Amino acid sequence: MEKIVLGLPKGSLNNVNRGNTYQLFVDAGYEVKGYEPGKEENEIVIANDPEIKAFLSRPQSSPVELNRGILDIAIVGEDWVREESVESGENLITRIGDLDYGQTRLIVAIPNEAPYNSLTEFFRANKDRKTPILCFTEYPNLTRQHIMNNDGYKEIFGDSKPFVQVRGLRDGDNKQVQVINSDGATEVYIAKGADLIVDNTQTGSSLRKAGLKILETIMESSAGLYAGPSCSGKKAEKAQMIFEQLFGAITARKYFDVKFNISNEKLEEVKGFLLSKGFCSDEPTAVKGASFSQVNVLIPKTKFPAMLRGIKSYGASAIVRENVKQYVK
Repeated sequence: MEKIVLGLPKGSLNNVNRGNTYQLFVDAGYEVKGYEPGKEENEIVIANDPEIKAFLSRPQSSPVELNRGILDIAIVGEDWVREESVESGENLITRIGDLDYGQTRLIVAIPNEAPYNSLTEFFRANKDRKTPILCFTEYPNLTRQHIMNNDGYKEIFGDSKPFVQVRGLRDGDNKQVQVINSDGATEVYIAKGADLIVDNTQTGSSLRKAGLKILETIMESSAGLYAGPSCSGKKAEKAQMIFEQLFGAITARKYFDVKFNISNEKLEEVKGFLLSKGFCSDEPTAVKGASFSQVNVLIPKTKFPAMLRGIKSYGASAIVRENVKQYVK
């Protein structure tokens, strides 16, 4: 079949401390070359799957590339997908599935010392000011939409559109409220004289270091596998297979594979204990020997300490706990 073109995220979603998409693909069984964190190349090789052609893609660019058929599928945050579609109202991108990592919030932030507790309060307090209100962000479309939906803004400015500047491009009739595109390190713009910023944050630590507080949350976002209009037919089937492999690796991170020995006299009793407490995904696997049996269970990590105490009370020995690389339900 024709190769499916995959966009792999550059930046925080391939950071070892946050997303590490590279490791996700390795855990899912893919042999990936040229995508090691900090050593990414523009063209990436999936050596053991010749049906995939992979490229490095900036999260801001991936939705544009999906919409225009440059990419068939991409891993990208929902925040960037919505940023691409909010102004036009047209979105040809579909989410194949959420990948349960890269969680972030898109927030409105102001200086700690500012006496406002909401964006409505901010606009009402600044209704008579003569100089423009400046907001810097990497999300000009979502920011303008959020501002226009705010009660305080509507009271003062009605349906007028905040002025938006993205480099040399300018749009909007209300120059009293200006949304200006930034290219990263958005929190610094408050120190440079901006009134507001809209930025994504995971823990809020960079905001606190910059002396800022969160005023409102616009949306929550996480990474997902998304498809553009060019992903149809056989490509759509392939995309679903890729998602299932990736999601299997993510699901596996929540489980331990545990093996232990138990005397044959205690085997049925310990199996009943494991089932009654939900300490296995289906039912324990037991290989019976002359005097002892080896029992194997797949258990959620959160339940392991309680299970360990329980099986030891039955005399379990040679207990081995291993991480799971893949778990496809």
